Amino acid sequence: MVSLLPAVKQTSTALRKLLLGRCWPAKVPNSARILVKTLDYDEKLKMHFPKYDAYTAHDPNAKCKVGDFVLIEQLPQRLTRDITHRVLEVIYPCGDVTDPITGKKCVKSEYRDEIAWKSSLWGNNPHNKFDYDKAPPRGSQEGIRDFSHKPGYRKWHEFLDRDQPEASR
Repeated sequence: MVSLLPAVKQTSTALRKLLLGRCWPAKVPNSARILVKTLDYDEKLKMHFPKYDAYTAHDPNAKCKVGDFVLIEQLPQRLTRDITHRVLEVIYPCGDVTDPITGKKCVKSEYRDEIAWKSSLWGNNPHNKFDYDKAPPRGSQEGIRDFSHKPGYRKWHEFLDRDQPEASR
């Protein structure tokens, strides 16, 4: 996988806004809805609290799926009323947890190679018959058991002000 991060750093003379967030389903075609977690500081309590901002990013190749952590960049000019960013690359695909420091694959709180090492010492666990090395990549069950490529369901009670112009008066 070719990383776009060095190219972004070298070509940028103006300040670009890069954000890391999780992909959620979007109704707009050729786009992805990205939730970015930030920490909001409360002056009275002197604490940080999580705050989620939703961005709609242009994704013409549909390279990100629901649950992936992606890097998005702010566009110099809006494409539509909703699309303000574009997807640069998928940092962590959903399902394969990777430790950001070591780059090793994880299962819960253990590395996969440590689990294999323990199983070679003590023998395989009869209750755990799943082999991560033989597992097919994500997307092989698309349309059978994996429906993350289909548009998501929008709850009927979640509306924005632009959906109900009479409510914002």
